[in-house]
Amino acid sequence: MKKSIKKGFGFGLTSGIITTLGMIVGLNSVTGSSLAVIGGIIVISIADAMSDALGMHISEETTRKKSDKFVWESTFSTFFFKFIFALSFIIPFLFFNLSIAIYISIVWGLLILSLFSVYLAKQEKIKPYKVVIEHISIAIVVIIITNYVGKLVASIF
Repeated sequence: MKKSIKKGFGFGLTSGIITTLGMIVGLNSVTGSSLAVIGGIIVISIADAMSDALGMHISEETTRKKSDKFVWESTFSTFFFKFIFALSFIIPFLFFNLSIAIYISIVWGLLILSLFSVYLAKQEKIKPYKVVIEHISIAIVVIIITNYVGKLVASIF
């Protein structure tokens, strides 16, 4: 896989999982509405994918050593993979009730993140369990914080 595509894949996958899981858990805590969560997934899969792609584009432009082709490949692959991974979370909400879909989404996100973490660890020739624990811990912290922030928002408003 080309380095520019790999960069967009890694960023899109990670951001798509963490951001979408946080949004799903937070919206559920605030609204308890499947419609709100599904709408949030669709909106975030477009808006945040575009935002992250632009962020990747500008970040890559700041490194003068990168070619225009590398910059654009990183940009488009970031958008594509963020969009796909974020949108994949809609599937459980189409087939299950809200609470079950939330749990399925969390398991799905943590599974994909774990598999990618193992891949990264093997690429870097380091012990996979350390990378998996680090990445999964961050994801779990995001899930916990967004749950409580959602509950706080619901209690205030």
